[in-house]
Amino acid sequence: MKQHPDKNKLDELFPCIREYQELALKHGIQDIFQDNGGKLLQVILTTSLKVLPGREGNDAIDEFGNEYELKSVNILLTKSFSTHHHLNPTIIRKYREVNWVFSVYEGIELKEIYVLIPKQLEPFYQKWENKWYKEGNKDINNPKIPLSYVRKNGYLIFPIREPGNN
Repeated sequence: MKQHPDKNKLDELFPCIREYQELALKHGIQDIFQDNGGKLLQVILTTSLKVLPGREGNDAIDEFGNEYELKSVNILLTKSFSTHHHLNPTIIRKYREVNWVFSVYEGIELKEIYVLIPKQLEPFYQKWENKWYKEGNKDINNPKIPLSYVRKNGYLIFPIREPGNN
């Protein structure tokens, strides 16, 4: 096999990609190419949150010790946020205890960030919990939260609202 002509361009860019990865490591993100690592770095730096280590539990924490669930969507691909591949009452209980940060991307461009508190997401929790019990205690595969709901009910924190503009 021979190299594609664009391989030279990638080689030129790679030192900057390595710098990006070094910055991510500084903030607890092991791989910018896995699990939305590059987008996660952008969101935590934009919100001043810190990544919580490990794959279990919540995603981030603020300076006051409040934990957050982080979700992102690429609106070029879909208009809803994924939740959990094995959603059950244990996960829902965890979700009810934290605020959620929803990041809206257009491709790789961060467009909006919203925060929703547990009370605002309670209709989803109730619906999912009822479904879990109704269907014989079977985990729910990745129920969605519509972007339209997040935009209507969430508090926009990015871009920062100018005073007087709603």
